[in-house]
Amino acid sequence: MMTTTPYPHLLAPLDLGFTTLRNRVVMGSMHTGLEDRFYNYGKLAAFYRERARGGVGLIVTGGISPNRSGWLLPFGGTLNFKGDVINHRRVTRAVHEEGGKILMQILHAGRYGYQPLVVSASDKKSPISPFKPRALSEAGIEQTIRDYARCARLAREAGYDGVEVMGSEGYLINQFLCARTNLRTDRWGGSIENRMRLPVEIVKRIRQEVGHDFIIMYRHSLLDLVEGGNTWTDVAAVAKALQQAGVSILNTGYGWHEARVPTIVTSVPRAAFSSLAGRLRLEVTIPVVASNRINMPAEAEGVLQRGEADMISMARPFLADAYLVQKAAQGRADEINTCIGCNQACLDHTFANKRASCLVNPRACHETELVYAPAAKRRRVAVVGAGPAGLSAATVAAECGHDVTLYEGSDSIGGQFRIAMQIPGKEEFAETIRYFGRQIELTGVKLKLNTRVTREQLLAEGFDDVIVATGIKVRRPAIDGIDHPKVLSYLDVLRDKKPVGKRVAIIGAGGIGFDMGEFLLHDPKYPLPLALDVWAREWGVGMKVETPGGLVPAAQPQPVRQLYLLQRKTTRPGAGLGKTSGWVHRAVLARNGVVMMAGVQYDRIDDHGLHITVGGEQRLLAVDNVVICAGQESLAELMPSEEQTKASAVPRFHKIGGAALAAELDAKRAIREGAEVASRL
Repeated sequence: MMTTTPYPHLLAPLDLGFTTLRNRVVMGSMHTGLEDRFYNYGKLAAFYRERARGGVGLIVTGGISPNRSGWLLPFGGTLNFKGDVINHRRVTRAVHEEGGKILMQILHAGRYGYQPLVVSASDKKSPISPFKPRALSEAGIEQTIRDYARCARLAREAGYDGVEVMGSEGYLINQFLCARTNLRTDRWGGSIENRMRLPVEIVKRIRQEVGHDFIIMYRHSLLDLVEGGNTWTDVAAVAKALQQAGVSILNTGYGWHEARVPTIVTSVPRAAFSSLAGRLRLEVTIPVVASNRINMPAEAEGVLQRGEADMISMARPFLADAYLVQKAAQGRADEINTCIGCNQACLDHTFANKRASCLVNPRACHETELVYAPAAKRRRVAVVGAGPAGLSAATVAAECGHDVTLYEGSDSIGGQFRIAMQIPGKEEFAETIRYFGRQIELTGVKLKLNTRVTREQLLAEGFDDVIVATGIKVRRPAIDGIDHPKVLSYLDVLRDKKPVGKRVAIIGAGGIGFDMGEFLLHDPKYPLPLALDVWAREWGVGMKVETPGGLVPAAQPQPVRQLYLLQRKTTRPGAGLGKTSGWVHRAVLARNGVVMMAGVQYDRIDDHGLHITVGGEQRLLAVDNVVICAGQESLAELMPSEEQTKASAVPRFHKIGGAALAAELDAKRAIREGAEVASRL
């Protein structure tokens, strides 16, 4: 294998002594929402089965609590009595039947729990939960340690190959480890030797319960990215103590959930933190796992080749493509559906208490419901529009065995993704276009570029189904002077590359408005994607972790333009952005001095600029340009009227994506609708 595979380090087995992993790839823990209800364990088993079949070496489940006080949500996934074992065996059996191995993550939420039973090291409230925690007593700490050990023992009975103890991201163990949240003066607080006592005792007790032929992986926070976090000296001391206590593998984590530094969104450079994993590897002798923003086999192979880790954790990439490892091993990396780090269907769903999925792969966590099965009857299908919705519909329909023709009016596929990939931090969108382009080749979709078709032409071709995915057109608001030369649409700027001045007003503070703001703020002297050192200076990250939490003063921004971001709504600009990534976009604009205004009335545009009224006060924004990002309108002229539909049963017309609803560009909905319609033909 070492001489024939394009990824010899990534695909090499790892001998742990008592067991061997078939490769160095870890599917990291992700909370799907299926863990929390017993009746969803069949779906959860199907989810993990497909990833095991796809070749991943080691799977880690979403977090399972060792007791009720550790719940993330009321009645969340818990393993604390024998009756729970039956459901978990469905999961472990599915993975083992496909030749994989699986760990159950034990996660105690601590003060991050969204439920009234929360506990922590101290009674210091979290900024992301409405409930103030109760400080654990010494007896409570001892009981918690016993609960972890019991949970691990039950996990072994359920057939798991091991457990992962979640010690990072700001959950309970991390709360004990850091002075930020550990204000105790007893033997569980104060010095790092005392603060590390909880994780060390948990690992020791688990090892006593499960024996030596059971994997204990510990997820260790190497970079807390919060005030009062640990330094590298602390990090290394804890790692050595954990190894001594019986940990088999050290996984790595970065940033608390309340940190104001992004760690997993698309704008974070690929493999940004792998050097820290490499530094930890020098401190211990057990295998170390690199994680965060490693989404393709080439990056993973590079990390291993440089000696920065023994294994690679990729979590969200396995939502995007269950067969990532298999494709890598077969030299088919160009067929991988790459995670673009958007968080829109995974983490945003999780934090909204919804089932997780994936923007680029709507089958994720819906394997038993969204099935791409061979069609009973092969149909001739026309798909009009090669944006995300049309690409999804065309390739899924072809995968199901239909004869598909895809029409696109421009000279390339991608639609709005081709525009979005120009935004700083959204360069990964190009990967989705690459993936769909390859799928068109593999599935035999007949692609006709530079082709605009009419309804009459489609009818004359004799198609059985026509899927209208023609997208949107920019809405031009009714403002006096909207035709002034100063006025540009976002398509004028991003697609047509029209020049933009140094002082700009952006009308519309939704997702497109924020994207436009980040595009106009980008300094062209820094190529995209940003180099790690540039990104670290921008966000105030000290990669040497010499200061608490690894925080250092951020570089003073020097914006290349003065921007005004305006909206008619009276709500906070950007309120509709994603929960787990919206704050990043707001922070970038605020740091660069963008003036954000809500409740704006647009009076007129003239040679002097944009005249507005805010709070009853008239103002002039003396800008060089006004960029319109104020919504879209559906392009659905191909759809027949009700009378025409009744007059003829063939072809059936379907409307998806922006053509169906243009309220806000929504690639998640567009790709899902395309897949759903195509799978039902």
